[in-house]
Amino acid sequence: MTHDDARGDYREVEVSEEEAGARLDAWLSDRLEVSRTRVQRWLAAGEVRRLDEEGAGEHAKSDTVEPGWRFGVTIPAPKKTELVAEDIPLDIVYEDEDLAVVDKPAGMVVHPAPGHPGGTMVNALLHHLDSLGGVGGRLRPGIVHRLDRETSGLLVVAKTDRAQTGLQDALRKRKVKRLYTAMTWGHIRSDSWPLKIDAPIGRDGKDRKRMTVRPDGRTAVTRLRVRDDFPAAQLLDVALQTGRTHQIRVHLWYIGHPIVGEPVYARGGALGISGPMQGWARGLERRTPRQFLHAAELAFDHPVSGERVHVKSPLPEDLEKALTWARERR
Repeated sequence: MTHDDARGDYREVEVSEEEAGARLDAWLSDRLEVSRTRVQRWLAAGEVRRLDEEGAGEHAKSDTVEPGWRFGVTIPAPKKTELVAEDIPLDIVYEDEDLAVVDKPAGMVVHPAPGHPGGTMVNALLHHLDSLGGVGGRLRPGIVHRLDRETSGLLVVAKTDRAQTGLQDALRKRKVKRLYTAMTWGHIRSDSWPLKIDAPIGRDGKDRKRMTVRPDGRTAVTRLRVRDDFPAAQLLDVALQTGRTHQIRVHLWYIGHPIVGEPVYARGGALGISGPMQGWARGLERRTPRQFLHAAELAFDHPVSGERVHVKSPLPEDLEKALTWARERR
């Protein structure tokens, strides 16, 4: 349950059987996708209250949660930040009166956040789309899903409240097709394709900027299909069934085949390739200026008309050059 409160957003969350035994602050951090430090501040300020009749009231950060416990969290309103429309070039590949699909370039942050008050895709959208207004919240108007800063490709943006609600519902029900192109280190072996990775993801307990596979994480499912093989890498089609933070990057790292050029989960990069293929791997790494991950295809039923919207995006020039090099030197 989510609604606007006079002081900010209000959310209600319930502990599942799989999540039992976790610390309250860690569990809320994962469920709300915020830092544990922030959750601890909310707990200290009395913004978190247990709602089920048996244990209604406030709880300590170190309490161990049990199945069926429900909590209401009042998230304090952020400091006032005025969103400014900025004349930033934006590739809008589809648009009607309800929504738009944007082909985001690598290096662009989707919405304002600490350290990125401007120059974001939202700032550009406010300039290009007159009807965006206050759809979906003051700081993230129209945003239905996100891409990491260094991931390029397709994003759908709602222009009306009806479209926002419909698209969010479709994402929850896994009715939005999101297909990515990725280059990964090594060669994935599987008896059947597409390969399904079903591994829950939560925030890393040692590094809050990283996500990791953990048994108390949120359900995360990714499907892979090999498009091309190279001496020390593979080109993959990657389909998201869920949409967790860093999901593709974490799942590929988890199975031992991190994304080429990825700075967080693929530390060491080509150094992990030994033997005669190491020279080839280093050559590919030098020619890959960022993580080789691109949101290449987006398909969904229009939330108002019901018609199928299907949009594709070719590899941007920087990744296409790296792919051409790999194909010419295999």
